Amino acid sequence: MKTLFLLRHAKSSWKEADIADFDRPLNERGRRAAPFMGRLLKERGFAPDLIISSPAKRARKTAKLVKAGGEYEAEIVFDDRIYEASASTLFYVAGEIDDSIDSAMLVGHNPGMEGAVRVLTGRPEPMPTAAVAVIDLDIDTWKQIASGRGTLRAIFRPRDEMNT
Repeated sequence: MKTLFLLRHAKSSWKEADIADFDRPLNERGRRAAPFMGRLLKERGFAPDLIISSPAKRARKTAKLVKAGGEYEAEIVFDDRIYEASASTLFYVAGEIDDSIDSAMLVGHNPGMEGAVRVLTGRPEPMPTAAVAVIDLDIDTWKQIASGRGTLRAIFRPRDEMNT
């Protein structure tokens, strides 16, 4: 069994209308939510062994803040394929993870994140910014990741968790 964390990047800024989508930074809410989600995951007993992130500025910063907030030892790797990735591309990336890794986090964008949760678990779940889905995969090797092979163990959304 493997565990996949699907994390949508935290809230980004739209202040600079002429900035490229790839280069949009986090806004203040995003800079608060990302480390909060890392701490929340840690408090709930979740810790990824590896973090693979989109290289977009907002995703990179989210990955770094979640890692810091959760005080994770996990290495962060940036993969160009995650930017604007479909669910199938996310599965392709996950399928290349070394099998010595039991749990991995992908940090990316919608609609890919919502699509991946739905395809893996059969459950349509909203993934607002900084939401993280924890999915148990009924697989022995990452190459086996496929439609219907996952069970949604938990989903955390900042709006729900930060107000409790």
